[in-house]
Amino acid sequence: MTHPTPLMLARYGDGGRGFDGAVLWSIEVHLDACADCREQLAANAAPATADLLDRVAISLDQAIGTSPPPARQRTRAAAVNRRWLARTLLPWLAVTVAVLGCGVLLNAVEPSLPSLVLLLAPMAPLPGVAVAWSRRIDPVWELIATTPAAGLAMVLRRTFAVLVVVLPALLAGGVSTGTSLALTLLPCLAFTAATLVLGAFIGVRRAAIGLGAAWSTAVLLPSVAAQSLSPVLQPESTAVWAVTTVALAMGTLLAAPHFHRLTSGN
Repeated sequence: MTHPTPLMLARYGDGGRGFDGAVLWSIEVHLDACADCREQLAANAAPATADLLDRVAISLDQAIGTSPPPARQRTRAAAVNRRWLARTLLPWLAVTVAVLGCGVLLNAVEPSLPSLVLLLAPMAPLPGVAVAWSRRIDPVWELIATTPAAGLAMVLRRTFAVLVVVLPALLAGGVSTGTSLALTLLPCLAFTAATLVLGAFIGVRRAAIGLGAAWSTAVLLPSVAAQSLSPVLQPESTAVWAVTTVALAMGTLLAAPHFHRLTSGN
């Protein structure tokens, strides 16, 4: 509507007597968006109304000035999410670290075996990444997935929490067994990024399971059976792993919009 006339504003300030609901609603909507009309309404307010507003403003100022600052409270979803990370993700990470430790011990006991740290490095982050973004395990997954903070940013935060544990464990295993640190870390990062890229379309859990099964079938088991590392883990493959990791990391950013959808594969 156009600007209310001064008479209409005066009648509105006096209680709106004689106006039907539609007129009152249209004036209120206009006042919400028009600062000039609000100033005019305040200037023409009745003395009793102006006095009441002044007393209310003074009372609010005193209450705000004397009240303690509001305590920062955690939302229920955030609290549940933290408890879930501690109760669900940490056990999986503990198992991953334990498996890597067993690989180090087996290499020490049986030196003829190929480096189990290298063979396990690409699969090391997969269980944690799969659990970190799974509607089957997270009790508030639907709630978290529909918040503005969800999407790729949340997936990356949870993935980072996994890598904070897995990467130091791989570094320790690589140093203790004398394996190439580049070939230990790059396949781990490449498979992590590949899980996110593929998971954007089929679900992170399915992507992690599929990549882990493919690596075990094509590389891990044949290398153990032949007691020789696969060509994909030889020193000359380092550059290929580096390029692959960078390409998959860029692909993760391109797949970001898909993480805002609730897919059944997660």
